This record gives sequence, structure tokens and C-alpha cells, in this order.
Amino acid sequence: MRFHSLLSFAIPFFFWTLAGATSWGFDDATVVVHGKKAGVGGGAKEKLVENKALPEPVVLGAADTLKLLLTATEGKKARRPHQAFLLLREPKSGLDTSFPLSVKESGKGKLELSHKDLPTQFLTEPRTLSASLIIASFGSSTPYRSPAFDLKIELDPSAPPPLVEKPLRYGKLPEIHHTFKADPKSPPKIITVIFTAAVLAALPSLFFGWLSLGANLNHTSKAFGSSPLSHGAFFCSILAMEGIFFMYYTSWNLFQTLPAAAIVGLVAFLSGSRALREVQERRLAGLR
Repeated sequence: MRFHSLLSFAIPFFFWTLAGATSWGFDDATVVVHGKKAGVGGGAKEKLVENKALPEPVVLGAADTLKLLLTATEGKKARRPHQAFLLLREPKSGLDTSFPLSVKESGKGKLELSHKDLPTQFLTEPRTLSASLIIASFGSSTPYRSPAFDLKIELDPSAPPPLVEKPLRYGKLPEIHHTFKADPKSPPKIITVIFTAAVLAALPSLFFGWLSLGANLNHTSKAFGSSPLSHGAFFCSILAMEGIFFMYYTSWNLFQTLPAAAIVGLVAFLSGSRALREVQERRLAGLR
């Protein structure tokens, strides 16, 4: 008794579910091919039926325009779907592309197609494409997808074939070998010799100028006696700085030169300040 009660409830529910299930489709669908010289209402016209492809292919010439008209339906009511497009597929290569229909709120959709809209790969030679209609939207309604017709592409024999660009493929690239700029080299030796000779030749003139201005070498022992550390460190720091410049010119780089120059410069500043203070004391004492 309980089983019959359950069965009497389940059977009506089952049929109610089937009755409530809807699917997408179309109505009043036609495909028209207009030639370049065809007038209004001219051109080949075929009527499309749901789930049934046309027996003969639709021919699209180089100067023709294909026009697809339909009314999308959900169940038996005309509605605007979320997606409605024509899918063209080349059976041999599997290459496909889609063209969306322009659909109004009333469900009426339209698509115009010509050679300029097709991918270049479809126009390299005469071929027949499979055209399918796809209509779908949000909700529980079953989407519609079914072949509608075959599209035969005819080319203009007098026109040159289009150039097909090689598609971009992502993958492993050849190893990159970086070529870094070579380290800067020293000037030619002849230039170095010339400038070194010019500096050495100027030293006698420098000593002569010191003597003519009243330089007194007799105070050397007194200066080193009063402040030997500062005078010695200052003189050695000058020689060390010249040595650093020589090393930078011959072999060192900038990162080796700067730390050494900073240390020697600090020693020269501290020792030079103390040495000049000792010289000032002698000048104030009247020693020249």
C-alpha cells in the first residue's frame, strides 16, 4: 500500500520534470548568398531546419556575401540567448573559427559573412567547411548545437593566393650566449711615455720655483724633530696616493681603487692638518 502511494506521487513528478525541461533552438531560419551583381531579393536562398543539415553545400564565391537570419527560441518562445554563433570547421585540419550573431531582445539574429571575414588559412585553396549553429544561455535549458550546412569556398582564379603568416608557437628557444663589453684598456704605451716625460721634465722647473720663492730645506730636520709622525705620514700618504693611481692605471678596477684611496686620503687629511699646524707654529716664531 505504501509502495503504491509512493509510486502514485513519483510518476506525476517525473512527467512534470520532463514537461518543465526546455531546450534552445531556432525558427524561421534562412541562409542567403548574395552575389556582387545580384539585386534586391536575388541570390541563392535556403531554409534551415533544426537538427537537419542542408543536403547540398552553400557556395560562397570571392565576391559573395552570406547572410544568415533566424529567430532563437527557448522551448517554443522566442528569446535572446547569451550565446549564438556560427561555427566553421575544416574537417581535414580540424581548424575552426566562430562568428557571433547579432541577436535582438526579440530573439531575431543576423549574421553577414564574406571572404574578408574568414581566416587566411581558409582561403589558400578551394575547400568545403562544416557550418554548425550553437545557441546557449544561462539556466537549465539544454543548449543547441547541430550542423546546419556545408560551406563551399570558391576563390577568384585571377587573384593571387593570400600569404599565410607562420603562427606564433610558444616553446623552448635556443640558448642565449651573452657577449659582454670588454674591459677598457690602457692608452697606447707611446702616449704614456710622452706624458710621463712631460711630468718629469716639469720637476726641475718646480724645484727652481720653490728655491726662487725662498724655500728653506734647512728646516727639514727641525720639522721632523718637532712632529715626525705627522710629517712622515703626510709625505708617505702622498706617495701612496700616487701609487694607487699607478695601480688603477695598470691593473686595478674602480672597486679596488676607491677603498684604498679613501683610507690613504683620510690619513693624508689627519696627518696633513697636524703637519701644517707645526709649520704655522714655526712661521709665527719668525722662522722662515
